[in-house]
Amino acid sequence: MTIQSENVLVLGAGQLGAAVLNALVPAVTQAQGSVTVVVSPGAWDEHGHLRSAAHQKWVDRGARFIAVDIVTSTVESLIPLLAQFDTVINCMGFVAGAGTQLNITRAVLAAGVRRYFPWQFGVDYDVVGKGSGQPVWDEQYDVRELLRAQTGTEWVIVSTGMFTSFLFEPAFDVVNLEQKTINALGGWETRVTVTSPADIGRLTTAIYLHQPRIVNEVVLIAGETLSYAALADTVEAVTGQAFKRGVYTLPALTDALRLQPEDQMCRYRIAFARGEGVWWPMEQTWNARHQLATQDVKGWLQEHLA
Repeated sequence: MTIQSENVLVLGAGQLGAAVLNALVPAVTQAQGSVTVVVSPGAWDEHGHLRSAAHQKWVDRGARFIAVDIVTSTVESLIPLLAQFDTVINCMGFVAGAGTQLNITRAVLAAGVRRYFPWQFGVDYDVVGKGSGQPVWDEQYDVRELLRAQTGTEWVIVSTGMFTSFLFEPAFDVVNLEQKTINALGGWETRVTVTSPADIGRLTTAIYLHQPRIVNEVVLIAGETLSYAALADTVEAVTGQAFKRGVYTLPALTDALRLQPEDQMCRYRIAFARGEGVWWPMEQTWNARHQLATQDVKGWLQEHLA
């Protein structure tokens, strides 16, 4: 089956959803298909107008926006909605809360959707397994198990590593541009794969469009795979400034989490400090094999600082 005239549903229009829509809407529209986007009821004002100019931009380009509160929806209530679509691309992320990804996946399978791109835009959960210290990652592993246990719905998992922007999130405390500090997770030679949301959106669309059709595969993509030492060198070279360097060792992070078990950022640091399933060689990526250029950390930083 080709994508000609497919009805595609995108769940969410946040940072990743927006990047996917930028590439997907023109491609699907050109193929005489349709793109429908699920956002929360709060996306409209009291006059029935979309609050976001970005949302309205995609409507003007042919996308349709509908209001569904996915977080409070049951599996049963989602089935009739999802059954209308050929492909579902889930861009909702972890903010939806625990259990939501499993609920969405169960509803997709029960609705008989032909093809599903789950929210797996992160690390390689097959390698990470369960017990990483990050409960939402355990749920992602369970989503993979659900998909592999059935044959009615084709699935494509796009593994991206960390969003490049997250390296520079002050609360994550890896690179703090304002305070000029860099903290390695695990150690300076620990590696991490990162991809910018813009590249994820572009490559996910290319993977969706690709012929022969990609079916039941985990597809690795990356903007760059680098060590924290290389990250520190890149940041200093681009900014022209010296940064204070530190290390979050795995034992120290484990002790910190014991004292503050609800600290989500500490859980993320632990998961990445383990260094397992959070990076892959560039030559193994879909974009490298297809000679598609991506933005590395240097490029992201130059763009951000500009």
